[in-house]
Amino acid sequence: MAVKFFGQFLVEQDAVTGESLLHAIELQERTNLKLGEMAVAMGFITNQDIETAHSAQLSKDMKLGDLLLDLGFLSLNQLEEVIARQKATHLYIGEALVKVGALTADKLDYYLAQFKADQAPFVVERVELPEWLNENVATWEAVVDLTYKMITRVVGIQFRPGKFMEIAALSNNHMIAAMDLSGDLTARYMLSVSSNTQKAIARAILREENVEEESVEILEDTVMEFINIVCGNVVAKASQSGINLEINPPITIHPPVSGLPVPDGYRGVSFPIHVGNDEIMEMALFIK
Repeated sequence: MAVKFFGQFLVEQDAVTGESLLHAIELQERTNLKLGEMAVAMGFITNQDIETAHSAQLSKDMKLGDLLLDLGFLSLNQLEEVIARQKATHLYIGEALVKVGALTADKLDYYLAQFKADQAPFVVERVELPEWLNENVATWEAVVDLTYKMITRVVGIQFRPGKFMEIAALSNNHMIAAMDLSGDLTARYMLSVSSNTQKAIARAILREENVEEESVEILEDTVMEFINIVCGNVVAKASQSGINLEINPPITIHPPVSGLPVPDGYRGVSFPIHVGNDEIMEMALFIK
């Protein structure tokens, strides 16, 4: 058993073919507009308004809709209309499979129930932390929560968070970007990414559709910029609670095959981030 997406589960159960799943995903992508895209389609805002809001979102812990409202680009009534249109037109992958003729409605209900049972052990309803992190728990929760939020808001990829794991070493991956936190708390924040997730981050940071020709240095810089955004928001959030944190410039780490060991005097905790196709990002903390 492992964390899976519904489409992946259906293919493994031989309920649908991989080709049918791709057709359903394409239908989803054509149908499910993001909030900003929907607002543009409805004539309420421009693409430039979205760019301005996205730039502001890098330093503010706000949903795009709330930020568009705060910036005066949308009225409350317009925002409510956009959200209502999104909900009315949203197409789930199972529904898309039915629409492309790969699955019947009855079979969809059956496999949904099977999928929920299969994935129940991996469902995370809220940020969970190890018991030894009982001090400054709100700050550590914010670190994890802001990582998830920024993956959604900045990178825009679908993912499922896994349950935390206490670790003696952070597993090897394509690259690890790290940033040291100091002040009232001492820790190293790390984001471990595969090659494909690194490219997804690069596309989002560089605002480019294709990053295949970018240098290794540029691709690594985008991951470091991403954790800079996350940790900058963490510092701002912590200060609201009276906790003083400082951040050092981010660095790139290429650990040995055996992984990156937790230093003496620190404890390690990892938060798996499943992004599909058996690719995993990990957010990890080495805490003193």
